Amino acid sequence: MKRKVLAMMLIGAMAASMAACGSSSETAESSAAASAAAEETEAASEAAEETEAAESEVEAIKAKGELVVGITDFEPMDYKDADGNWIGFDADLANAFGESLGVTVTFQEIDWDNKILELDGGVIDCVWNGMTLTDEVKSAMETTEAYLNNSQIVVVKADVADQYQDVESLKDLNFAVEAGSAGEEEAVNNELNYTGVQNQAAALMEIASGTADAAIIDSLMAAAMVGEGTSYEDLTYTVALSDEEYGVGCRKGSDLAAALNDFFQASAEDGTMDQIAETYGVQAALIK
Repeated sequence: MKRKVLAMMLIGAMAASMAACGSSSETAESSAAASAAAEETEAASEAAEETEAAESEVEAIKAKGELVVGITDFEPMDYKDADGNWIGFDADLANAFGESLGVTVTFQEIDWDNKILELDGGVIDCVWNGMTLTDEVKSAMETTEAYLNNSQIVVVKADVADQYQDVESLKDLNFAVEAGSAGEEEAVNNELNYTGVQNQAAALMEIASGTADAAIIDSLMAAAMVGEGTSYEDLTYTVALSDEEYGVGCRKGSDLAAALNDFFQASAEDGTMDQIAETYGVQAALIK
């Protein structure tokens, strides 16, 4: 709009100057030329504005009526209920965000190791699955501000847990870790023996079946799935290897990350985020 106003002012000044110096016919010709130039300028400005709007990923998502969210099976962030619907802290929050945009949310299960390729290839609109804000993630994606605290912890069978209370004691164990995850990064950093598996749930299954001695998973998942009253009562967690934060990843340069930050702030202020967090027992990990 500023470009249109400036262009009209310049054209008006040129027309006035030519009118003062030339004949009436020259003035008429100049006025016609100025009018044509003004129309061209306005058309170009409108085209530029349409291009700018088209480049807005938020507007594109609204136009198609769907937000595609990349996830893995990761309780309590994203997992299926008895009816096969995706639920969890991240899933519920994503649905609330979709509602704020007036669009439907579709959850697309992805190979976590290929999350950047899936995002850049347009298969998904964002990665929203308890994603640790590593340097690699932040360099490859447009990320939101952090919204949850987390850590990478070691899970072993409860009957041998007392033998594995520090990093040095872990050196002879065979670990299962989610490929491409922060858990795999910690296995590398601490020079541990490991095998990459599809997701963190699979890593726990490897311990339960005896094909791995231990796993490195997110502390929030461990709290929900390991120990008394859970699916893995005979497992427990011991050593914490790192402290980290979760964020949502969008395509580089996308305005979707900024829209998500605004949503996070609004949902924190109106209590929506706290309510969802309490449903899944992660309220202590919220970043205010």
